[in-house]
Amino acid sequence: MMEMEQLTDPAYYIVLSLLEEKHGYLIMKHIEELTGGEFIIGPATLYTLTKKLLDAEMISLSASQDDRRKVYKATEKGRKLLELEIGRRQRMAAHGMDAFKKNKEV
Repeated sequence: MMEMEQLTDPAYYIVLSLLEEKHGYLIMKHIEELTGGEFIIGPATLYTLTKKLLDAEMISLSASQDDRRKVYKATEKGRKLLELEIGRRQRMAAHGMDAFKKNKEV
């Protein structure tokens, strides 16, 4: 099992979109809609990252009635890392805002 401490931007959006069960195409579509087209994940990236996220137990493969579509969902471990990641990214944004404020004051 691979251990993850942080999520890359694509992995972040994949786990975020999998708070509800989705198959590959819906994951890509959800991310594009969620970000207003600002962030797009292609099939190759999605395939590579879903395999890594499965190996790290951040997401799991759900039972699907359609054998042609793999359906995924965030695991409890994935949800917890996502919460930590949101906090980390909020702190990063605050650091950036503080740096800009200090730079304007000089």
